[in-house]
Amino acid sequence: MRYPIAYELAIEVAHIQLEEIAAQGLPIPLPSRIEELKKRPEYANWGWGIIEIDVTPYLGKTEKVNVTLPGTVIRKIDEYVALHSFKSRSAFLASVAMEKLQHSPRR
Repeated sequence: MRYPIAYELAIEVAHIQLEEIAAQGLPIPLPSRIEELKKRPEYANWGWGIIEIDVTPYLGKTEKVNVTLPGTVIRKIDEYVALHSFKSRSAFLASVAMEKLQHSPRR
C-alpha cells in the first residue's frame, strides 16, 4: 500500500526526533491517547492524524530476562502476536509494559 507523502514525511520526522532525543540521553516519549490531547487548550481546533512507528529501537540496548508465566497465558500471547503486527512475544510484552507504565500515576 502506498501512503500519502505527508504520512511518510511525518514518520521520517518522528524518527529524526526520536534519534535526537535518544542521542541526548533523554527519555523517549511514549504515545499519548488522542482523547487526552484533544482536551488540552493548546491543541484546540487542530487537525489530527495518527502515525504508527516502533519506538523500541530508541529505548536502549535490549536485555534478556527470564519470566515465569502460566502456559495458558503464553499461548494466548502467542496467538495475539500471530494475529497482530508484533515481531515477537518479547515485543508484545514490552509494548504492553510501556503502555501500562505510561498510564500509571508517577511517584
